[in-house]
Amino acid sequence: MERCRVIVRGGGDIATGVAYKLKRCGMEVIILECEKPVAIRRKVAFSEAVYEKESLVEGIKGVLVSSSKEAIEESKDNKIPVLIDPDGRSIKELKPHVVVDAIIAKKNLGTNINMASLVIALGPGFTAGKDCHVVVETMRGHDLGRLIYGGEALANTGNPGSIGGYSVERVIHSPADGVLKAVKNIGEIVSKGETIAVVGETHVKSQISGVIRGILPDGIIVKKGLKMADVDPRDYQVKNCYSISDKARCIGGAVVEGIMAKFFGTEK
Repeated sequence: MERCRVIVRGGGDIATGVAYKLKRCGMEVIILECEKPVAIRRKVAFSEAVYEKESLVEGIKGVLVSSSKEAIEESKDNKIPVLIDPDGRSIKELKPHVVVDAIIAKKNLGTNINMASLVIALGPGFTAGKDCHVVVETMRGHDLGRLIYGGEALANTGNPGSIGGYSVERVIHSPADGVLKAVKNIGEIVSKGETIAVVGETHVKSQISGVIRGILPDGIIVKKGLKMADVDPRDYQVKNCYSISDKARCIGGAVVEGIMAKFFGTEK
């Protein structure tokens, strides 16, 4: 088989963990993103290349490209091209062996089973055998990373995973519509009740003490209710702000397993 080309829809922290793992396994990887990504863990998200032109994650560089042709060329080096194409219109031109929907939107935003020989979708919102060939379980717990060949992943609970005993308290949503003015940056230590950002005229305060694990970029326009920041109560784990999470690595490994089973092993 020729070198495997994989399209990853989405460039957030989970998608980045998947793309990183695929690249490390020697595959050609191309990320398709939207015009204004809202990944909060920006230090470990290739989507940041949309704003900064480049994004370096654990030694692999994501680079913003403007065409399918440029994406193919850049994917041959130790780089992951990021192409703005939220609708996936370039997929037919790119002719991937695999498409991975890693948008984590909790619903299908247009991925279909005919996009490639193997279509893998992460999390709820997809039915294996209908929308895609394989669904990967993304819920933390015993089944995290399990490959589902028939049916769906566990339904979204609406509650973030617990870290250091905190769940909903550690995730901060925008209290209003407006322009976000960041007061704190990723990697900074904050105290409970301290202002981390201002949206319009509203001060956004941390509900717990800890380290800013992720926050949307300064100047971005946000809507009320949008996830805008994440505080890790383990303030001694600042280094984790700059490395791929255990969850993303697990899911990335599951995607590799699905690809290997399809093309080199025994697919269920």
